[in-house]
Amino acid sequence: MNSSLLLIFPAAMAFAGAMDLLTMTIPNRISIVMCVSFLITAAFFGIPADVIAWHVAAGALMLGIGIGMFAMGWVGGGDAKLLAAGALWLGFEQLPAFLLITGVVGSFLMLAIVCFRAYPAAALPIPEWALRLHRSHVGLPYGIAIGAAGLLVFPYSPLFRALS
Repeated sequence: MNSSLLLIFPAAMAFAGAMDLLTMTIPNRISIVMCVSFLITAAFFGIPADVIAWHVAAGALMLGIGIGMFAMGWVGGGDAKLLAAGALWLGFEQLPAFLLITGVVGSFLMLAIVCFRAYPAAALPIPEWALRLHRSHVGLPYGIAIGAAGLLVFPYSPLFRALS
């Protein structure tokens, strides 16, 4: 049971990144499953209520910031919710690393997509999802960066250590 609960967060982050790449959307159900599973996992393993409350505060803070970034047009709604769900699992202790790595991976992602878009689409034998990504008016699938950062940071989180 221990190891299966440890797979929820990485599986959800990987799935969210893949969905964003392929469809340019992150379904709400991913963030909802992450939030509910965090609460169940934390309760099941007897994580103290004050620790859970701090994790919830980290998630709420990132949701507020994410909503602001969405309102400014900087990120999509799915990205904002995924960022908040990730912060819920990681807590304040790992939040700076999570955000820093998200930014770094996001920068490399942006550069890769800019380079990809520099080539004429007709010259590239690519599937429909890649053609959609090639269009300059389409945003970036930032869920990839958020998911990658979550996967890199999760093993260092207090929750992971408590469940290991």
